Amino acid sequence: IDEIRKNGYILTPGRYVGMEEIEDDGEPFEEKMERLTTELAKLFKESRELEEEIRKNLEGIGYGW
Repeated sequence: IDEIRKNGYILTPGRYVGMEEIEDDGEPFEEKMERLTTELAKLFKESRELEEEIRKNLEGIGYGW
């Protein structure tokens, strides 16, 4: 409370907590984004394939749409 009073009752979090240090993995940003977006595209493709398989299975037991 004393610290808040000392800061004029300003409750901006940055005044009271530190910032977490960002961990640098050494991978350049552009390379990382390329790798991650490629992986995401693969996961989206897999998701679509699985969705289609689920739809076919549901249709096979009379619950298709």
